[in-house]
Amino acid sequence: MSSRTTILEKIKQNQPTAISELPNLGTLGLESFEILDKYKAVLKGIGGDFVEVLNYDAIISFVKKNYATEKRMITTIPELAEIAATDWFNDDPHSLENVELTLVKAHFGVAENSALWVTDDLLGQRVSTFIPQYLAIVVNKKDIVATMHQAYDRIGNQEYGFGTFIAGPSKTADIEQSLVLGAHGARGLTVFFMD
Repeated sequence: MSSRTTILEKIKQNQPTAISELPNLGTLGLESFEILDKYKAVLKGIGGDFVEVLNYDAIISFVKKNYATEKRMITTIPELAEIAATDWFNDDPHSLENVELTLVKAHFGVAENSALWVTDDLLGQRVSTFIPQYLAIVVNKKDIVATMHQAYDRIGNQEYGFGTFIAGPSKTADIEQSLVLGAHGARGLTVFFMD
């Protein structure tokens, strides 16, 4: 008898006698907390920042005051063309290496971990959110869900070529157990909450 056959026989002999019922998932997402407050607290805790804005003009004003506007900025949001380039979607991804700030929209956010769901239709290029020094993402306040369970319900049947959850700036603590921001992506993330 081969090793494989022996292993498979032992597995067959050690099966559970009764089939367990699956847990009731109906209670997930029923947590009681203020969604936006929770999102903000978690975002701050993982190194991100947020700004509540009424419109795109407020974002433009904030960017002009808080970022080096003489450096390269890109966006997929036409309303922000005054401060960032919108003609880079077909550029060689390697040419984005000098981007200081990328501004994009998110489909929605998740309060429990401050993640933002973005897909290729919002990114211009997949690399656009991972290569800049700083990242800013616009999300509507009404599009924040409480938990990842609710987030997966929302994206479960969507069609997209690429999608990812982004939460906070890039970080790692594997080098001498020291936290380093921006090791594998953006050094900072600002979330603009729009009404």
